[in-house]
Amino acid sequence: MRLIISGGGTGGHIYPAIAIANEVKTRIPDAEILFVGAQGKMEMEKVPAAGYPIKGLWISGLQRQLSLKNLSFPFKVLSSLREASRIVRDFKPDAVVGVGGYASGPLLWAATRRRVPALIQEQNSFAGITNKLLAKRVQRICVAYDNMHRFFPSDKIRITGNPVRQDILDLSAKREKAWEHFQLKPELATLLIIGGSQGARSINQSIAAGLSQLLERPLQLLWQTGKNSFHVDPSQLTYTEHPNVHQHTFLYEMDLAYAAADLVVSRAGALSVSELCIAGKPAIFVPLPSAAEDHQTQNAKALSEANAAFWVRDADAPSQLIPEILQLFDEPERQKQYAQKIKHFAKPEACKEIVDELLGMRETI
Repeated sequence: MRLIISGGGTGGHIYPAIAIANEVKTRIPDAEILFVGAQGKMEMEKVPAAGYPIKGLWISGLQRQLSLKNLSFPFKVLSSLREASRIVRDFKPDAVVGVGGYASGPLLWAATRRRVPALIQEQNSFAGITNKLLAKRVQRICVAYDNMHRFFPSDKIRITGNPVRQDILDLSAKREKAWEHFQLKPELATLLIIGGSQGARSINQSIAAGLSQLLERPLQLLWQTGKNSFHVDPSQLTYTEHPNVHQHTFLYEMDLAYAAADLVVSRAGALSVSELCIAGKPAIFVPLPSAAEDHQTQNAKALSEANAAFWVRDADAPSQLIPEILQLFDEPERQKQYAQKIKHFAKPEACKEIVDELLGMRETI
């Protein structure tokens, strides 16, 4: 089997793509898999680190505000379409998978033009523009939420869920290891704060401003701040030296972080939401408002409307996030309800089901 997987831009696109590739290789060890991403984006580093070759397209998105960068957009699209066509022609894939991100559009367009079977994996509850435009050209669309017929032809939709890292599927025996790894105190509840791979400035500032209130409770913080998003009043930084504040630029051992967590504050990207559904943790989401089509807000709303989580607008985080954390901390029954109901959205077999669809699609076309 020869397979191209295209997309990226964020961890929410890249890690599911790698999970799909790993599942294909498990079933078909001699499968040849090529990734296609966007030049300069994180997939150009993360995919080779996972052991797969990748080619980059000169492509990026339109800026929402007036910008001179938008002048180059038509040229990037034409260049990417030509390069994608050349890649498809030379690699001769048996099938292609698009996981979202800038590179996904040109590659899937070029592949379907050559009648190569194609599958879209839409992670969010609100479909992106590229996937909506490509929906009529592909054979399968794997989604994580109900009611996606608003965006896609019903006969092509398969509700599979989002692929997640295999090491978070069973956290039951990892809690003590997590305490030891992060040097946490077992007698304290753990608040896990994650703002995506780059961190989240609004979350960091809100948490920093309210640290004194949080530390009045029997609570410890496991806090991923990111590299570039920890811009707060220097007077607030003294609290990060507190023995119950464990600040990390990046958390590599996310399985252990989830295992340690009693409460979670997080962005609402597709990967974070899917992993928290698997982990079954009570969560407060602070969606990134600048995410494409505001999909993070839609993801958070989908869980909130099912009483499976709580969410706070990014603009309201400075005034509302700390009070909501403290209130949830004081309501163990609501914590239990969130933990139980968020698990209803979990799809632990997502990766296997997506590859089932991929292989079945290839056999029937």
